Amino acid sequence: MKYIRNFSIIAHIDHGKSTVSDRLIQACGGLSVREMSEQVLDTMELERERGITIKAQSVAINYTSKKGKNFCLNFIDTPGHVNFAYEVSRSLSACEGALLIIDSTQSVQAQTVANCHSALRMKLSILPVLNKIDLPNSQPDRVCRDIENIIGISTKNIVCCSAKTGQGIPELLEKIITVIPAPIGIEDNPLQALVIDSWFDKYFGVVLLIRIKNGFIMVKDKILVIRTKKIYKVDQLGVFTPKRIFKKSLFCGEVGWIICGIKNISSIQVGETITSFKNPSFKMLSSFKKIKPKIYAGIFPIKNHQYNQLKQALNKLQLNDSSLFYEFDNSQALGFGFRCGFLGMLHMEIIQSRLEREYNIEVILTAPTVIYEIILKKNKKKIYLDNLEKFPKKNLIQEIREPIALCNILTPTKYIGEIINLCIKKRGIQINLVYHDKTTVIQYEIPLSEVISNFFDQLKSISSGYASLEYNFIGFKKSDLVKIDILINSTKIIALSSICHKKNSIFIAKKIIEKIKTIIPRHQFNVPIQAAIENNIISRTTIQQLRKNVLSKCYGGDISRKKKLLQKQKKGKKRMKTFGNINLPQEIFFSVLKIDQ
Repeated sequence: MKYIRNFSIIAHIDHGKSTVSDRLIQACGGLSVREMSEQVLDTMELERERGITIKAQSVAINYTSKKGKNFCLNFIDTPGHVNFAYEVSRSLSACEGALLIIDSTQSVQAQTVANCHSALRMKLSILPVLNKIDLPNSQPDRVCRDIENIIGISTKNIVCCSAKTGQGIPELLEKIITVIPAPIGIEDNPLQALVIDSWFDKYFGVVLLIRIKNGFIMVKDKILVIRTKKIYKVDQLGVFTPKRIFKKSLFCGEVGWIICGIKNISSIQVGETITSFKNPSFKMLSSFKKIKPKIYAGIFPIKNHQYNQLKQALNKLQLNDSSLFYEFDNSQALGFGFRCGFLGMLHMEIIQSRLEREYNIEVILTAPTVIYEIILKKNKKKIYLDNLEKFPKKNLIQEIREPIALCNILTPTKYIGEIINLCIKKRGIQINLVYHDKTTVIQYEIPLSEVISNFFDQLKSISSGYASLEYNFIGFKKSDLVKIDILINSTKIIALSSICHKKNSIFIAKKIIEKIKTIIPRHQFNVPIQAAIENNIISRTTIQQLRKNVLSKCYGGDISRKKKLLQKQKKGKKRMKTFGNINLPQEIFFSVLKIDQ
């Protein structure tokens, strides 16, 4: 066990962690030159297309040190985007150390700081790695100062490398075996294993990724899930190199996969502790904190008969992604569907893309919303709502409280003025401001509804892409909020309702209906678009009708003939306006969210 090293690779998005993983696998002979490809651990089509890591991937490789000792390196390549922080927390729980990869041209980013502090709270050993040092604009000295000042860790063991050229990779492997400690555990003790990931395989059923903390596990062993008291038999087990390798046993300190013939994907959850049925240990391993969704949206199938397929698809996606939440929902406008919770906008887009690509289900997503705390007048009852369709009437509400996010923004100092103006515009309250060399850390409390809209895009725009954001929910705060309803052709479209601050309501209502006007195609009758608070119309616009020239065949004759045709057209349009259907494109639901408040 002293020759095992378990570590995660954490970094901000696009700092090169997947490429570093590729070089480590290549250097240790995990895959041949023919089998290697760019970002070999990013197996999803979406990951390769977007150039990001979405799912954490585990790999076990063998490394022979300069002293001739054989080591087994178990490492997990984790996502860097703020929406997938949950994947990082799961990975860290299985490790004794972490490689902190930082782009030497961009320095420390907000999500890097958050992930590093998570690792330090778990008492992991951190090995800083400066990547992309082959680039002419690399600034290793400045980045080292930022690591010490902003993150607060030592850089005495820092490794400089270039994942693109392979420079520094041999030195990195040597540092891994000296800086990161061996796992602690007793092989003769009863089995204790932590489930750190799970996914559904159409041939094998549920596959579990586990970290053995104590004892060992063998093929044909009976295992017990401590929380549910369910018993399973181990059919197959092994490790990833990243190819699937079958083994007869997994020992204390190792990270590997097991297949137990589990067909029901909700039978075992990530974070469960499993033990031996014959010689059990009923002590639960300390599991990581489950993260609650930050935004909610309705998902409805375009074709109603695909409802059951959508339910099965979400069920399978939830096993692969335990941060996804869903429950049954029924909308007057869209029919049967599901109310889903996500970690952020990117997480929501990924789920939508996977439903359409992997399961061939076309879906409509409603405008995302956050969860609100509402105090009712009757009995001062406190309720939590994420679905505006169930929002109580104004006369029943004593007060509305909105979720607040503590935002940490790292930015080059020259952009600080514009960023502070943006935070004020988003109703933010300044908490802290710290200068570090050429980098500034800005801390603001901002309503979560403002953060999940286009705040991140605007932040990147005004800072030329250099500013980074990390945020966490800290609680609810009373606010003067109102619900804006949208009526199209006199029909209330619940899926387009939104909540905003009262002082901005008229401005936002005008923006929403003008945006909707540009998206809905013209019809053969006038289509009125109205914005209302309660039953009061506060803004209105009209999509002008397309008009057919019914007089084109009348070259002359009595004027009464022309009047008769025009009168007939007028009656037809009146009937069409009453019974006509308005086709709402998918992008209309996101237009509400993209309004600059």
